[in-house]
Parts: sequence; C-alpha cells; structure tokens
Amino acid sequence: MSTKKLWGGRFTETGAKYVDDFGASIGFDQLLAAEDITGSLAHVKMLKKTGILDAADVDQIVAGLEKLEQQLQKGELEFSTVNEDIHMNIEALLTDEIGPVAGKLHTARSRNDQVATDFHLYMKHQLPKVLDRLHDLETVLVEKASENVETIMPGYTHLQHAQPISYGHYLLAYYQMFKRDMERFEFNIQHTDISPLGAAALAGTTFPIDREYSAKLLGFSDVYHNSLDAVSDRDFVLEFLSNASILMMHLSRFCEEIVSWSSYEFKYLSLSDQFSTGSSIMPQKKNPDMAELIRGKSGRVYGNLMGLLTVMKGIPLAYNKDLQEDKEGAFDTVNTVLMSLHVFTGMLATLTVNEDRMAHATTNDFSNATELADYLANKGIPFRQAHAIVGKLVLDGLKKNRPLQAIPLAEYKEISPLIDEDVYHDLDAKVAVERRHSLGGTGFDQIKLELKRANAQLAQYQSLNSES
Repeated sequence: MSTKKLWGGRFTETGAKYVDDFGASIGFDQLLAAEDITGSLAHVKMLKKTGILDAADVDQIVAGLEKLEQQLQKGELEFSTVNEDIHMNIEALLTDEIGPVAGKLHTARSRNDQVATDFHLYMKHQLPKVLDRLHDLETVLVEKASENVETIMPGYTHLQHAQPISYGHYLLAYYQMFKRDMERFEFNIQHTDISPLGAAALAGTTFPIDREYSAKLLGFSDVYHNSLDAVSDRDFVLEFLSNASILMMHLSRFCEEIVSWSSYEFKYLSLSDQFSTGSSIMPQKKNPDMAELIRGKSGRVYGNLMGLLTVMKGIPLAYNKDLQEDKEGAFDTVNTVLMSLHVFTGMLATLTVNEDRMAHATTNDFSNATELADYLANKGIPFRQAHAIVGKLVLDGLKKNRPLQAIPLAEYKEISPLIDEDVYHDLDAKVAVERRHSLGGTGFDQIKLELKRANAQLAQYQSLNSES
C-alpha cells in the first residue's frame, strides 16, 4: 500500500511524525503563499494558451486559486505539516476546493522550479522596500548634513584627534556608503528578475510550454536559459545577504559612533528619549539601546550569509534538499534590515547635535598641527622639516599645556622670521576646515557642492519610482 503523500506512489511506508516534522518546511515557507498562488496562476494560464490543458479545466483551476488567494488575504487559510511545504499545501487546499482537476495544475512543472519561482518573486517584492527605506535614510542624512555644514568637530584616525572637519562632511561620508548600498541592491534586482518556471525538476519538460509567456505574466524580464541552473541557483539570495551584510556593517559603524558620542565623556550628540531606554536600578541612566541593538543585529545578518554560503558550497547539481535551508535566513534578514533602517532613520532624524561641545573639542587638541606644517611649507620650509618642527612644538605644548595658537609670535619667529601674525588665522579650527577646498574635502564650499549633487540623486530616485 502506498502512502497518502502526493508523491507517495512508489512508497510502501510512511515516516514517523517526528521525521515528517523534521522534513517539513511549511512552518516558514508559508510566507511564500501569495507568491505560490501567483506563480500557479501564471503557470496554468500558460497551459491554457499552449493547449496543454483545455479551457474548462483551466478556468476551474483559476477560479479555485483566486478563491484561495482571497482566503489568504483574509487570513483564513490553514496549513498542515502533513503536506510538507507551501506548494503541496496549496495543491491540497485547491483539491478540497475544486476536486481532482486540481491535480492537473502540476502538469509540466516540479516543486523544484516552483519553489525557485516563489523565492524569486518574494525577493523581487522585498528589494524595492529595502531601497525605499535606504532612500528615506539618505534623505535624513542629507537634511542633517545641510543643517551642519559649519558645525566643527574633530576628525579621527585611530580614534585619536587628527584634523578638524565639518560634521556635515562626516554625515556625507555615510551618505556615500549608503549610496553604494543602494547601487548594490539595485544590481541585485537584475539577478532576481529572472524566471525559473518551466525548468521543471532539472531537465525541462516534453510538454510544449511557453516559458517566456509565463515569465511575462509574472513580470520577470528574462528566463533562465539552463534548466539545471534555474532550479539550483541561489546566487540572487546570496547577493542579497551579502549586500545586507555590508549595509548592516555601515549601520553598525554609525551606531558605534552614536553610542560613543552620546556618552558623558563626549556629549557630542543627545539621543531623543523615543530611541533611548532607562535602567531598572540606576535612575540617571539614558541608554542608546536602539543603536546598540542595530549594532548587534549586524552579527545576525552576517550569520545568515555565512549559513547559506556554507549550505551551497557542497551541493552538486541540481536540486538537493539542503536548499530548503535557503529561506529562513533570508526571511529573517529582510525583516532585520527593514526594521533596522526604519529605527535608525528615526533615531538620526531626532538626535540633537551639541555644536558647542564638538567645536570646543578642537580648541586645545593640537588637531591644527597639520595647518601649521602646511603654513611653514608655504613659507618655503620643506614639508618634512616643517613636520619635524611642528612635532617638537606639539611635544613642548603637551608639557606646558599650551596649544599651538597660544604660542607667542616671538617664539614662532625664532623658528623662522617668515612666520607672521597670519599664522593665528590659519590655526583657527573653523578656518582650517573652510580652507580645504580640494574635491571631496571638508571645505564648506565642497560640502555644498556635494549636497547639491546628493539632492539631485535623491530627486532622481524619487522621480523614477513615482513613475513606476
């Protein structure tokens, strides 16, 4: 006697319940229910167009699928581990709805190309959401940078004061990172926008199907041109997980600085109460928990990438059950990225920049040492010699607790008679920032040019997406 499984014709025994539960994926792939119904509708309409199924059967199947679609939207569909996955659950529900004719739906396809199609559709639906959230973040970054063009702060290397910069310039550095993230996700769409439907199990089918037609119905711009590749490819998911990992790394770096800069020692930033928490024992505490959570969730996304890379590394062509492990990490990453972007954007939009505290940090920190070295070089002293001179002045200043701008002119003239009163102008932190006019530099004029360019890019994205 065969089992009651839809594929059970050649089997005489049924696995124990715990074995069925272990093999079932309906616990998570039910998230693909809408995509599965959409793919089935396209497939059966193609079967009608090619004459593989007669019109009466197709119309009955379409009506049944549309009924299931309505029930799904109302939350009325119930799935069972007995039917293993979303594909067989939908087919079983369709059979309950319209009878044995439902079995004709699976003509000229396999669960292998069916699940690949569902997953492509899912990622095709999710990528624009990620792009929109990134665009929202970029918009806030540019607005914040516009408000802080002349906000002076220390720039860091090795977490040591290096040179004074504009906080607006700092924010635009992250804008550039997130812009590259946008470009990576946009490219990801190209490899997601391909239809595997019609590849069947691995070798194609003997039925006269029209793969281009079903792809068109599903909104795909292309089809896979190799049936083995179609059912076994998960590059588009790996690209998404890789892109998401890089994005989360950028968010994590930003959060690390927000956590540090909102501390008592720095006080550069103050977070809104909406994005902070308190302590159950210490009444004075205001903790940057949302920034810390986003920083922590980067590891979760990295893990999902490494998990799927490890699954994929030893799989021979074509489909193997290992590929069932491709979805949970991707679903989790989509949710993590979307929520992280949403929370981070709100946190950034509502934080307060303590301009005076930032500027004060550049007054006695010797971050204007390069300005003095450049000043001496402009007076004809070789830069290497100028560098050594300023280094000794810094050492002496640290011993005497005296910044470079407090050194009397007479002492400067002992170094070189060419040094004049204008040295104090050049040593001012704001002047030091303003004068850096090189392309991409922190000078105010350069920042304004970059803001203009960024606003044009944001407007272009908005225009393209409002049209679509």
